Amino acid sequence: MLAERSVYGIRMKNGALSRESRLLFMFILPFFLVSCSGNKREIKYRIGFAQCANDVWRQNMQKEMERELLFHPEIELIAKQAYLSPEQQIKQIKELEDEKVDLIIASPTEAKPITPIIDQVYSKGIPVILVDRNILSKNYSAFIGASNYQVGLDAATYANNILKGRGNVLEIGGPDVGSSADIGRHTGFRDFLKKYPGINFVERLSQNWDSKPLEAERELSDELVKQQDINLIFCQNDRIALGAYRVCRKLGMNDRIFIIGVDGLSGPDGGIDLVSRGILKATILYPTGGKEAIQTAVDILEHKPFHKETSLATTVIDSTNVRIMKLQNDKVLAQQEEIDKGQKMIEVQIATTRNQAKIIFTISITLALALIFGGILLYYLQENRKINRKLELKKDKIASQRNQLIEMVAKVKEATNAKFNFFTNISHELRTPLTLIMGPLEDAMSSPKLHFTIKNNLDFIHKNTVRLLRLINQLMDFRKIEEGKMSLRASENNLSAFVDEIANAFRELARKKSISFNVVSKVDGLKIWFDVTMLDKVLFNILSNAFKYTAENGVINLLIDRSDDGQTVRIKIEDSGVGMSAEEVNHAFDLFYQGHSQTFKGTGLGLSLSKELITLHQGTILLQSEKGRGTCFEIRLPVGNAHLRPEEILSAVPSMTNTYEDVKIYTTDIEPLHLHKDISLFTARENSILVIEDSEDLRTFLNNRLSPHYEIHLAENGEKGIELAYDIVPDLIIADIILPGLNGLRVTELLKQDIRTSHIPILLLTAKASLEEQIEGIRSKADAFIVKPFNLEYLDETIKNLLRNRSVLREHYTSELPTETRSNLSSKIDRKFINHFTSLVENNLSNEDFSVDTICKEIGISRVQLYRKVKALVGYNVNDYILNVRLQKSKYLLTDKQLSISEVAYKVGFSTQAYFSTVFKSKFSITPSEYRERKRV
Repeated sequence: MLAERSVYGIRMKNGALSRESRLLFMFILPFFLVSCSGNKREIKYRIGFAQCANDVWRQNMQKEMERELLFHPEIELIAKQAYLSPEQQIKQIKELEDEKVDLIIASPTEAKPITPIIDQVYSKGIPVILVDRNILSKNYSAFIGASNYQVGLDAATYANNILKGRGNVLEIGGPDVGSSADIGRHTGFRDFLKKYPGINFVERLSQNWDSKPLEAERELSDELVKQQDINLIFCQNDRIALGAYRVCRKLGMNDRIFIIGVDGLSGPDGGIDLVSRGILKATILYPTGGKEAIQTAVDILEHKPFHKETSLATTVIDSTNVRIMKLQNDKVLAQQEEIDKGQKMIEVQIATTRNQAKIIFTISITLALALIFGGILLYYLQENRKINRKLELKKDKIASQRNQLIEMVAKVKEATNAKFNFFTNISHELRTPLTLIMGPLEDAMSSPKLHFTIKNNLDFIHKNTVRLLRLINQLMDFRKIEEGKMSLRASENNLSAFVDEIANAFRELARKKSISFNVVSKVDGLKIWFDVTMLDKVLFNILSNAFKYTAENGVINLLIDRSDDGQTVRIKIEDSGVGMSAEEVNHAFDLFYQGHSQTFKGTGLGLSLSKELITLHQGTILLQSEKGRGTCFEIRLPVGNAHLRPEEILSAVPSMTNTYEDVKIYTTDIEPLHLHKDISLFTARENSILVIEDSEDLRTFLNNRLSPHYEIHLAENGEKGIELAYDIVPDLIIADIILPGLNGLRVTELLKQDIRTSHIPILLLTAKASLEEQIEGIRSKADAFIVKPFNLEYLDETIKNLLRNRSVLREHYTSELPTETRSNLSSKIDRKFINHFTSLVENNLSNEDFSVDTICKEIGISRVQLYRKVKALVGYNVNDYILNVRLQKSKYLLTDKQLSISEVAYKVGFSTQAYFSTVFKSKFSITPSEYRERKRV
């Protein structure tokens, strides 16, 4: 096969290889040798062999199988030994099943206990071949073995011949009394002897001559002493027969007692050897069947025909034919030795070829790689020269560009400084008009003659003016820090008194919000160095945040103490507010970072500025927070003034009294608004509006502005707004685009996709006037889009126009009941809803039990949502709509002369004719009979 593969596909010239073919052969030879010698044997089938014991006869059986498998290298044999233990053999057969072998060959230890496991394996589709021993059922693929019953008959026949019909016989078997072999041999032996009463069967001994030879010899010796007239011993295998001979020889009975064995194995102390030496009178040749088992297994696996029962021939070996049998077996053994030697030589040659091929392959690969790398190296050397030339050119270009970049950086820096200076100047300029606004505004607010509506508007103006002033102050302070112009002016002050002075500014706010505000100092009288104008900004900012994010009846604690080492003093502000997520804690001090609070939105300046101010004091500010469990800020300032430069120390102590401006800047924004309301204005309104806005001030302003004309409902975030929309089904929704959680665009999309709210007009508000955002709003099916700041009159007219358009659509749809076209509804979802609703009504006109509950169940919405949806789309109450449809249908049926008035009444869902006539007349001012008569005329 190797020669065939070697020349396959190579051109031959005059019986020899051509020059080109020789070169090709030399090139591919190393790779071919590796592929041929390196490939491992491919396993196609796996056969499990469950052997019952490990005696010499069964060892010969396995060797015979292995010899036959040399002709089938695609088959792997997995052998397991049970050592005459049924339990062990059952376990081993289960293991072979779990290993998913293709076929199982078994030699059962005993028939009865092994039968169930063989049945189980065979029922799962695994072929089973039984060798030598059978089971109690026919659930197997094939049986291979000699007839043990025939072995018994042959042994009895030979015994009868040598005893000439008279004598005493003793039988010795192994410990496997329940096996099919033991039962067959014993039964055949006894059945034959029963025909000859002159031969007396004395007894059967069951002994374990393999593991307990001394005990077996003692038992047989006692029996022979007791039974002195034994003439012949039948042993069920040659090993037992050899043991019996040794006992007889010790007792001096070996000359008068004939011994017959079974197996007829070759080799030293085998049955043939024992007969040739005169130790046994005869042995019954019992073939192993190993070869036949493998041949049958191959036929089964390759789906070829096979015999279910294969009976192997037996024969008696005695002095008449033992020489021929011995010569044949010796020749077979010699041939087997030659085969084994040849196999070993082949394996050695394969290993040598494989190693040589690996060496050739390695050398070839090394040379090939050397050539490849040599070529690559030469290529890169040439490329390197080209690159070096290009680099020289680029170097000059980069140097030129660097000089240009330096000039551009200088110009950018100059432009940036000019921009920041302009920004700072504008901020300064803004403070003047803000001051001029706040002064007259506060004077106007103090007037007792103001109407409550004007007072409310002035409160809004004042609150947002203060908020704008605080933002400008923070921007200016941060700009000073960036430019390095904010210098520390520290003085020695009583820290507890300073903190208590600031805390007093928040006590009235704590009382209004029912917040427990506690200030505790463990360092009364301690003086440290700090800048009062900076530290008060930090404390005001942190305390205002604490009050902003802490709900009513919450707790805020302020603690002042000294660190354990005494080197720093700590100011800890802890609240029970909404807390922060891990992401918000990580970015809390980042400039312009805004958290994801569902209630408040900051500017992202306060905490960043606070950290910078504390850093100027050589201190630290720490933050700990957990969502829903509150927040804790800890400020640490060093004790003494060793950390300060001389120019940062003030000799004079500045005033620590908080100015009115400081207090109002940080507290006005978080004080709850107390708006005056005219109770007389709160009357029932025809239309309802849902306002979804995260700014409390804008929510309140819109509520005050719109409540005289509409029923107003308020929501502070997208999730709450959707919940209210589903619950109340308003006539119009006003939503801000920038909302915590779900933004306005997403809220619009969800509401427009839901059948319960798809008809509601939605008006979006935004502070961003970009065209892209307006396009995105229209794509989400919003009905209108208004940019902040907006004109109130424009807002009012937009609301009226949206409600008017909805009313026009409703009137157009309901102009004729019930079959007018529905194509003019504003959306596919509304058309789908109305089509479903009207079809339910029209299909149930004759059903007098048809009700609103039936419609709610079919459509899948609540009664309240159904009433509001139908009212918004068609302008009718649900029950009125059903009644109108029934009456319209009855007018059509009355034109049919074949139907009586009673039948018409039943067809449109009226239980009695009288009730139908009453309702018909109240609706059309004419009785059904009169209506029919007019139609006839």
